[in-house]
Amino acid sequence: MADDPADAPPAAAARVHAGTLEATPPTGLPVAGAPRASGSGAPTLEDVARVAGVSRATVSRVVNGQRRVAAEIQAVVREAIATTGYVPNLAARSLVTRRTGAVIVVVSGAEEQGKPSTIDFADPFFGRVVGGMLRALRPHAVDPILMLAETDADRSRVLSSLRNGNADGALVVSTRGDDPMPGLLVEAGLPAVVFARPGRPIPLSFVDVANRDGARLAAEHLVTRGCRHVAAISGPLDVPSAQDRLSGFQDAMARHGQAFVPTAGGNFTYESGVAAMTALLDGYGDLDGVFASNDLMALGAIQALQTAGRRVPEDVRVIGFDDSSLGALSRPALTSVRQPIEEMAAEMARILLDTIADPGRRVTSTIFEPTLRIRASA
Repeated sequence: MADDPADAPPAAAARVHAGTLEATPPTGLPVAGAPRASGSGAPTLEDVARVAGVSRATVSRVVNGQRRVAAEIQAVVREAIATTGYVPNLAARSLVTRRTGAVIVVVSGAEEQGKPSTIDFADPFFGRVVGGMLRALRPHAVDPILMLAETDADRSRVLSSLRNGNADGALVVSTRGDDPMPGLLVEAGLPAVVFARPGRPIPLSFVDVANRDGARLAAEHLVTRGCRHVAAISGPLDVPSAQDRLSGFQDAMARHGQAFVPTAGGNFTYESGVAAMTALLDGYGDLDGVFASNDLMALGAIQALQTAGRRVPEDVRVIGFDDSSLGALSRPALTSVRQPIEEMAAEMARILLDTIADPGRRVTSTIFEPTLRIRASA
């Protein structure tokens, strides 16, 4: 959208300053890039407009996070904000825009009586998700608020925060297929986007990777490497991504003549990968290839294989899923199906911002394509 034609503010006017109406007498403005005179008060929208060479209305639109300003103009305005030291009045802005400039990042699981947390922050996956979200939110001056939701009380706090206007929407990362959090957000009519397809069909936007296609890449790579007795370590089968990765791998192996794929279940942790691989070796000693549904379980599988005296990749080839930094740094370095987690998380944030701006927007899904990162383990 073109910038407003009137770049200079009126000599005396009532002005909207970051969303508040205040009477303003005539005032001298600094030249571009020059600091304000001592005692002249905090920098204003007019100061930013003068430095940026645009109208005050354009600066206001950028400050208020409105997305109809061209990207190059937004960049100029943000540079002028940094130059002048202007700080928006966020409380006043929210009165006009009805937005807080914050979203809740919900890391959510389902309560299991007597069991430890289902959320493993040792997994680099979570850091990559948050990093991708920040990359997309920062240009719009939107801040994330992290909340955990594993119990009914946790989930109630998330819903209350959104209903009470403490945040504008939610970005949800679920760790279990039976997680009630996505459904509660839909029932409450609150704007939200979830990472990965929800465990049950609900009208909620989501971002995911083509999990079955990624598992097929792993299967075909093991076949081309000469593996004839392969096994799989799955994630929790109530999670759609774990189901898709296992079935995609089994289907691809069946196409290559392996009708039965021995399988052991894990829960996406390193320890569960060790336990699953140990169980597979006890039952199927002639294995020469293993596909694990995430990198942490694949690294656990390598540990179990080495403990059992099996060499990787000489005796058994191992492939993970995620392409995490831990896998790339392991010895041997882990071959892994890459899902572009940062890009997926950034897309979640963009969808949520669009939904907040247009509450009537239809729910949508974005599916990313996986690739195979070939390293030493396979």
